[in-house]
Amino acid sequence: MSRVIHVFRQPERFVAGTVGEPGDRSFYLQAIEDSRTVSVLLEKQQVSVLAERIAALLEEVARRFGGDADAPAAGSDLDPLAVPLEEEFRVGTMGLGWDADSESVVVELLAVSEEEIDESVVLDDTEEGPDALRVFLSPPQARAFADRAEKVVSAGRPPCPLCAEALDPQGHVCVRLNGYHQRTPAAE
Repeated sequence: MSRVIHVFRQPERFVAGTVGEPGDRSFYLQAIEDSRTVSVLLEKQQVSVLAERIAALLEEVARRFGGDADAPAAGSDLDPLAVPLEEEFRVGTMGLGWDADSESVVVELLAVSEEEIDESVVLDDTEEGPDALRVFLSPPQARAFADRAEKVVSAGRPPCPLCAEALDPQGHVCVRLNGYHQRTPAAE
């Protein structure tokens, strides 16, 4: 079976979002263009890394090609994920690049695969390889994505001030206190 590559050249929306309560959230990226919507599932850490790398890429592009790395993001998108939320695949490998012709940030997300993934498959249209989602973002869209993604990631449970592990509403056994005292959010 050949791979499916979902390409969004001028997305109306590309956002990170979650489903569930803090501590039990599922993270999604969702691309919308015309009447097409593709949602992919990924880990919180992947969302965080993608946001950081997009910000770094925008700074590098501004440094090399001119422009303003701190250019304002496209309008803030605070809307929830579009429903029905149907997961296309779980993200395994992520690719990021700059398309100088269209002056766009290119984000490619590849499905988890049993096989070893050759780097040449990322950002390529080969017939073999895992399914993929490829999104082209203008610099303001990319900045808006990164800003929202950082907010989504940080909207989880607050960290313990001693060990930085996430605090549940009922607290946790803090390793910095050798498990002796249970720290709770109210005890801070």
